Amino acid sequence: MKGGLDAEMEKLYQLPLEDFTAARNALAKGAGKRAAEVRGLAKPPVTAWAVNQLYWKRRKVYDALMEAAQDARKAHAAILAGKAADVRSTGKEHDERVSEALDATLELLREAGHPATDASRQAIITTLRALPADEPAGMLTRALQPGGFEALAGLSIRGAKAPIAFKPPPKPAPKPEKHERDGKPRDAKAIARAREAVAAATKALKEAQHTAQREEFERARAVRDADKADKAVTAARRALEEAETELRDAEDAAAAAAKKKDAAEERSDEADRLVEAAQAALDKAQAQLDAEL
Repeated sequence: MKGGLDAEMEKLYQLPLEDFTAARNALAKGAGKRAAEVRGLAKPPVTAWAVNQLYWKRRKVYDALMEAAQDARKAHAAILAGKAADVRSTGKEHDERVSEALDATLELLREAGHPATDASRQAIITTLRALPADEPAGMLTRALQPGGFEALAGLSIRGAKAPIAFKPPPKPAPKPEKHERDGKPRDAKAIARAREAVAAATKALKEAQHTAQREEFERARAVRDADKADKAVTAARRALEEAETELRDAEDAAAAAAKKKDAAEERSDEADRLVEAAQAALDKAQAQLDAEL
């Protein structure tokens, strides 16, 4: 179990979203050598924040989702390795756990006073499907995209480092044409039409497989582009927060300097009044001395 500063950093992601930045900046001021690390913690978008709350507040639901995700990935890995696995059953279980986690996350979102829009719902469900992520559990700083084809690209197919290739079915070996079977005449034209139908179906299957492969690569490219855009948004949000922090620090320094200026002016005015009083007393004393003389 984490303690000290690490535990305090985890607590930032359990706070209401609107309290994150102020709490992070306050924690950074007392973090010593790790101050830069704390200041670098990015404020998550509301959808990532909601999934974080699932981890912190509905752990059983979160753990069930993680277990189902791992089982589904193991099943896919087994298939790619040429082994038997029940992909359909593990996939169905994963879908059910995603649905359960989505309901719980949307409930947490609404309880915190954030609207559950169609856009936020979609971002949450894609993030849930992409878990587990490379970021620590409960500390997501961005919405995620499922890896899909890319997640399988690094797995080997019976030891070969390559993605699955779509293959057309093997062509049947040509058979000698017969016009009789069991003593009954066969229709040569019907046989020719059947062969043409098989050839057309094989061609259509090959084209469909090529289309599916192309669309899968396009989907993978779209996932990469979306992830890149999300990272850019996160970086821009972090830069904005840092600029806002610098502005607040500058405003605090200006306010403190103004207070010092006002205090100095008051002391100067008081000193002027003391000088005037002393001068008046001196003038009076001098007048009295002159009268005595």
